[in-house]
Amino acid sequence: MKISGAKIVVETLIEQGCDTVFGYPGGQVINLFDELWLCRDRINHVLAAHEQGASHAADGYARATGKVGVVIATSGPGATNIVTGIATAFLDSVPMVAITGNVPCDLIGRDSFQEVDIVGITMPVTKHNFIVKDVAELADTLRTAFRIAKSGRPGPVLVDIPKDVQVALCEFTPNAQPVIPYPLTFAHEDKLAQAAELINSCERPYIYFGGGVISGKASAEVIALADKIDSPVGCSLMGLSAVPSDNPRFLGMQGMHGHYASSIAEDEADLVITLGARFSDRATGNKQRFAKNFKLIHIDIDGAELHKNIPANLAIQGDIRDALERLTAMVEEKKHPEWSARIEELKAEEIRRTENALSSTAEKDCGNCAAPCDKSGIPAKDRLNPYTIIDIISSHADENTVVATDVGQHQMWAAQRYPLKKPRTFLTSGGLGTMGYGMGAAIGAAVATGRRTLLFTGDGSFGMNLNELATAVSQKLPLVVVIMNNGVLGMVRQWQTLFFNKHYSNTTLDRKTDFVKLAEAFGAKGTRVSTAEELEKAAAEAFSYNGTFVIDCVVDCDEFVLPMLPPGGSVDNIITEIK
Repeated sequence: MKISGAKIVVETLIEQGCDTVFGYPGGQVINLFDELWLCRDRINHVLAAHEQGASHAADGYARATGKVGVVIATSGPGATNIVTGIATAFLDSVPMVAITGNVPCDLIGRDSFQEVDIVGITMPVTKHNFIVKDVAELADTLRTAFRIAKSGRPGPVLVDIPKDVQVALCEFTPNAQPVIPYPLTFAHEDKLAQAAELINSCERPYIYFGGGVISGKASAEVIALADKIDSPVGCSLMGLSAVPSDNPRFLGMQGMHGHYASSIAEDEADLVITLGARFSDRATGNKQRFAKNFKLIHIDIDGAELHKNIPANLAIQGDIRDALERLTAMVEEKKHPEWSARIEELKAEEIRRTENALSSTAEKDCGNCAAPCDKSGIPAKDRLNPYTIIDIISSHADENTVVATDVGQHQMWAAQRYPLKKPRTFLTSGGLGTMGYGMGAAIGAAVATGRRTLLFTGDGSFGMNLNELATAVSQKLPLVVVIMNNGVLGMVRQWQTLFFNKHYSNTTLDRKTDFVKLAEAFGAKGTRVSTAEELEKAAAEAFSYNGTFVIDCVVDCDEFVLPMLPPGGSVDNIITEIK
């Protein structure tokens, strides 16, 4: 029996195990949306307020579940509106299939209404992309897109479908099972033997991992290796949640805004074992200085990452979990008492430096801008600080709560402080640094898990995509939105304070937005808090409310994210306190 291309799309999505898609309708996908309506008992469509929000929701769905997220947009501006979401997924290796409509094939290249070359636009930020001009190729192209998206190092794939292909009829034979990923690459035995030799001969090992450990489902294997070789463990921003934050070996995130103990321990190690991380500039600082003191083993599923940013003494391409299982069996069980003692010293020093930094902030009144903190009438010592906010909020959540963030100071505070216990419970834009990512991602995670989801955001980031409150409310999602509202673009202001002689160019927002009234206007609940006591009460209400709840937290505009490596700097000039 022949069916339309639009129906082939929907049937293929269902065949691939897709239960939810995110998107926004338009003229060049109206046939596809008609089929989604006809199949609404078998596949759910979540209507976003904006296509960018839909793409971030598909991303959040994928990160929270490990499944392929799907976003659908019409041609022209609909397609271009999802580019930021595609690029976000690409930089963070998130499996996604983006489906766009296009003008009919005979109108392509004629500057037709709402025509754009979305294949050309997205080529640099996708694993692969397709334009389907023959309906007979549509089903297999979509299957290939899913296979590419979830194979090896995951990532987004775009499929562009002209209107006439959606209308055309073709025979369709469903597959019995979803496509399986392409065969994995496994590490060579002799390379692992060399790694074991390096590990056995070292005295100060340090394990550093990234998001590849989460996508490679290798959390337990990282812990097993660390226990056997008596090694501390640190991670990149994308690696957070892979190892429980209360694991005694876990030192937390390292790098520009990483934990003091984690960054210093990495620098003092004589061997760094890197797993599924790409050594971005935020993780390394000065690349010439970064690996000065240690030998480096680098294991990654993507061979293109090996030697790309930091040359390795031993580079191994292969599946992370398999490589770790085999490597752990090869290495000797060892203890490093002197190294362990040094790690404890670093932990104690980090606590001391953190307490000093917090007390120095509490003692001052800023008076530098028109931020909410200046209007609260609350003495500086009684104001909410970011760590207090995170501590109170996390005490009301549980270990299954998925935490999303936007991008900025609040993101780093959450990365440093929030007690993560399970993989896939921390969603953040690490590679692209997308302000406005969090609201869509939190929606996608809430839809995917059916559980209450938490978003930490700032007033700057929240302003980017706050229209997605409409989506959260219309979908009846249990979502807690915590705004760290300092009235400024905090991360940029921090740089202006430290490196640009306090030239606060366009970082003081001076907006009159009332986020409580805004939440109510969208149909959510909201409250504004300035003290820990007020926040405790608000958090209790928010986490018991069966819907979307916004907590607007007043934060001092001069709260800094510390530690900090200066731009182009290293651990030699790490900043842990502002005098």
